[in-house]
Amino acid sequence: MLYRILAFHNYFTCCLQVMCHTCIIMNAISEPRLAPPGAGLPKIELFIARLIFRRRLGAGTRESFNADFKRERERISNLYRNCDPEAAARRVLIKRLRGMEDSSRNWSVWMTLDHLRMVNRAIAHNIDRLSRGAVPKVVASTAAVKPSPRADASVTAEYESSCESVLEAAEAATELKTKARYAHPWFGSMDAFGWHALSGYHMGLHRVQMELIIEGLRGMPPMKPFAHAVHSA
Repeated sequence: MLYRILAFHNYFTCCLQVMCHTCIIMNAISEPRLAPPGAGLPKIELFIARLIFRRRLGAGTRESFNADFKRERERISNLYRNCDPEAAARRVLIKRLRGMEDSSRNWSVWMTLDHLRMVNRAIAHNIDRLSRGAVPKVVASTAAVKPSPRADASVTAEYESSCESVLEAAEAATELKTKARYAHPWFGSMDAFGWHALSGYHMGLHRVQMELIIEGLRGMPPMKPFAHAVHSA
């Protein structure tokens, strides 16, 4: 009897190990080959993005940038609040949007919020420092603000807090068109006004990304409980 129990235990253990290794192999096979973080945009696309952003700077004001940011924040909040938390953790490969690096198109809803959290914090910091006549010492990098694949629902609080940080920094700045400037990796040297202009523009880009992720989730099969448990382990 003991021999049969041990044999069954060994058989079950072997089956579980095979399933785990299979999951790992399948994940490796299905992982898309994307450009490395920080690779940037195609040259012609970057040229057009700079023209569009320059036009945004010329036509915008502190009030209009705040309005854009608040509008995109509300849209994003509605998207993630109406998304199942488990589904929101699933990565979805979408088409590359203009203005978005190739390495950023295989994210989950939570990863998108994690990225926005980091960028919003950085923009708020830059606005605050530049409005005080100081220049941030760290070189801005798109590769430095890629999200964690393990991001989960807990990121929402930090994301909302980061949004408040942007609005508070813009409100507190006496002057946004500052002499002090800090370089963005794509748009070059910018004053606090430029970084404020970027805030809503950036939110809008990733709001569209989140919409495409959620659209992709609707076409994906439901997660199997056992497979999910093995993957989580």
